[in-house]
Amino acid sequence: MKIANGVEMLEISATVMGKMDVIHPTLIWDEDTAVLVDTGFPGQMPLIIEAMEKAGVPFKKLNKIIMSHQDLDHIGSLPAILQESSQKIEVLANEVEKPYIQGDKRQVKITPEAITQALQSLPPNVPEEWRTAFKAVLENPPKASVDRTIEDGEELPYNGGITVINTPGHTPGHISLYHKSSKTLIAADALVIVDGELHGSVPRNTYDLNLAALSIKKLTNYDVESVICYHGGLYKGNANRRIAELANL
Repeated sequence: MKIANGVEMLEISATVMGKMDVIHPTLIWDEDTAVLVDTGFPGQMPLIIEAMEKAGVPFKKLNKIIMSHQDLDHIGSLPAILQESSQKIEVLANEVEKPYIQGDKRQVKITPEAITQALQSLPPNVPEEWRTAFKAVLENPPKASVDRTIEDGEELPYNGGITVINTPGHTPGHISLYHKSSKTLIAADALVIVDGELHGSVPRNTYDLNLAALSIKKLTNYDVESVICYHGGLYKGNANRRIAELANL
């Protein structure tokens, strides 16, 4: 879905825990650079490339990937994309998230207890070989090197400027992005859309609820017309007012 010139919200479908889920990586590009924000679940590289091509951006143009955070549904296809590419793709992430993305530290939400719970949550009709593969991915999640760390408030010079916003809470070093010329907030998982309404990070999936709440307050500093949520898609209307409401909860 086109959000603005050079800003596309991708829609990638996946079957997760036996149920259909749709995620929304973001593609931002100009004449020289194409930036992909987050990379979906493992195995979704072909779908991401197809969505890029549909948006009019050939895969060979992709030269930057920004990782909002470490979670499996965001980092999943990163190694495959890097391997598939014939050109160098620079990977950018927050310094706090870097060791988790690179596999130097275990992802904060993938504990032995969480793996057991996830396996128990699978529907009974899921084949045993699928369960085994799912367990293997949880125990050894995808990883890739981060080429450059980006800082809070840093302006990235792509398509008129993208501001990095540290929004910890969902994970320790979660970031969101603000595309200045279109007033678009790429919230990643700092915000989510449920039944058409904008909400904060889902509590059961949030590393630190207090930090997450402070991060929403921080988002009130930006003039936002559109919000892209990784889970839920596009929120328009009076985004500033809704973000302020969430900040005051």
